[in-house]
Amino acid sequence: MKCMHCQGTMGRGSAPFHIDRNGYHLSLDAVPAWVCGQCGEPYFEEREVESIQNLLMRVDEQMARLAPAA
Repeated sequence: MKCMHCQGTMGRGSAPFHIDRNGYHLSLDAVPAWVCGQCGEPYFEEREVESIQNLLMRVDEQMARLAPAA
């Protein structure tokens, strides 16, 4: 598998994932990913992307409960 960014060789590893969203910052230190051995660019597979999306939806729901009533 080749990196779409630099054409380097991809290998299994882990990569951090960070996002600022709706008043909070989510930081995951080691998400399984394909990582380029040349430039370090990570690519997450569908399973990991779905897990991250589910986590974000749950955090969004909890954040909505914390929001003051308008």
